[in-house]
Amino acid sequence: MAFRISSGRFLAGLALTGFMLAVAGCQSGDNGILNLGFGKKDPAAPPPPQDPKVLASQLNAYCPRVTVRDGTAFFNTYVNEVQKPKPKLKKTGDAAADAAAQAAADAAAATPPDDSARIIYQASISDVTRDCSRSDGQLTMTIAVAGKIVPGPKFTPGTITMPIRTAVMHGTDVLYSQIHQYQVQVTDPSVATQFVFTDSNIVVPAPTAQDYQAYAGYDETAPKATTDKPRKKTHRKKAAATN
Repeated sequence: MAFRISSGRFLAGLALTGFMLAVAGCQSGDNGILNLGFGKKDPAAPPPPQDPKVLASQLNAYCPRVTVRDGTAFFNTYVNEVQKPKPKLKKTGDAAADAAAQAAADAAAATPPDDSARIIYQASISDVTRDCSRSDGQLTMTIAVAGKIVPGPKFTPGTITMPIRTAVMHGTDVLYSQIHQYQVQVTDPSVATQFVFTDSNIVVPAPTAQDYQAYAGYDETAPKATTDKPRKKTHRKKAAATN
């Protein structure tokens, strides 16, 4: 009797195990992991977001932003003062006093002069803007620079020249770079003079992404503008003709 009860329980256990394996076989995926329906895709769910891409309309409307780099927003000019020779110290015979006097003279000579008293004028950039157009696979830019000129103690009315550089870059590649010797007439030394400089000759390849960068600012490393003096004509004497 005991054997029959054990056999019945054993057969019932086999039947239950077989049913569970059959269910697992029907619901398991190719990877052998039991699929209980949690990974099923809901047909009503919205599609996942795609990688953002720049539309053609946005690219056509793109105009590189103009930046004024640190240190290029101001431009000062100074008069060149002739350095005076060091005064000769008279020896007093006291070694300690003579050494102290010499040290004081050396310290005074090493002290830089007050540059504020040598300023001819100070120029600064207050705002920049740009405009763009496209044609034949090229981008044409116009960069405008607005600023003011403040006369200094050594200023005299006349025409001043400011070296302004405009540039367009794509990463580390320089697509356009030009220094302009921009001249402004300043007549009143008591007030600041406003100016607006415009470079409308910037032509670069049309960008394929919004990754161009434009710059504007003063470039003090630019060579100063020079005026070519007319050459003197030399008259050569003609040699006498000989028969």
